[in-house]
Amino acid sequence: MTESTPEKAKVKRLNLFATILTYAAPSANHHNKGDDNNKVLQTISKKGRDYAVISPYAIRDALRRILHEEGLPCNRTRVQTAGAPEVEYQAFPNAEKYIDDFFFGFCVTDRTAIAANPDLPPKRDSILRNNLAVGLSSDINIHLQQAPRNTEKSPWNNISETTLLYRQVSYTAYQYPFALSRSDCISQPKWTKALIKAIAQLSEVAGGQSVSYVQMSPRSLIARLTPCRVPGYDTYGFDEEGEFKELDRLTEKELPGEEFWLGGEIIRQMPQEIKQQLETNKVKLNNNPETLLAEISQQFLSKEET
Repeated sequence: MTESTPEKAKVKRLNLFATILTYAAPSANHHNKGDDNNKVLQTISKKGRDYAVISPYAIRDALRRILHEEGLPCNRTRVQTAGAPEVEYQAFPNAEKYIDDFFFGFCVTDRTAIAANPDLPPKRDSILRNNLAVGLSSDINIHLQQAPRNTEKSPWNNISETTLLYRQVSYTAYQYPFALSRSDCISQPKWTKALIKAIAQLSEVAGGQSVSYVQMSPRSLIARLTPCRVPGYDTYGFDEEGEFKELDRLTEKELPGEEFWLGGEIIRQMPQEIKQQLETNKVKLNNNPETLLAEISQQFLSKEET
């Protein structure tokens, strides 16, 4: 993450890297296109096993919806009456006016619209970096359901024949990383706090014909505030039991403990001796991940000069 203007260079470089671990839930969302009535989950292969994934775009869409519901100015909204996923722009993208344009970026290809707005840039990179949410468990079940024949021939029934529905269902927690640079966010501290708060309360991340409730808010959280340009730890480091395998690296000799923040279930279930060791290494601990993210955003946005 780099600073691109002299004004940004005045602010001490500080990057926020974090990995969110969610609660487990059964879901058949986030599926690929299948043949006929087959609904196949989107998966990624790791060490010969398949894990369900949720796209970063689904996460961003849910964040945009939360920010819009909080009354913040958003340029794009979902068109609920459209036959396919579709968004509507309120105006030409403007990162100074709309929070979603500011954080999520945009790219305008309509030459007429670009010519009509010569004072506004037609494209902007996303300053929120986020990646795939990957399931912790590779257990994917096949669910078969028989839809009954429409014996009464009701005009409101979707099918006229008996149909066998086939879909994959995964019961898993997910982990996903995100990153922000203070130099990108410092011009909009209120918006940045609202975004981090939305991440702390993230829910209803939909995919496909969503019928499941998937809670994507933090069950556990690993975060690092650092001038370093890379996180320096495994951003997909939670194992299937929800434990983070690199905690023993948080020492003066390897990863500076004072740069790390840990919250949620990983702290609530942690043995007292390990807590004391982490606190000795100046790691910040909090049982409540939402409160921890609020504390992180406060320090992340403090204006320290170089």
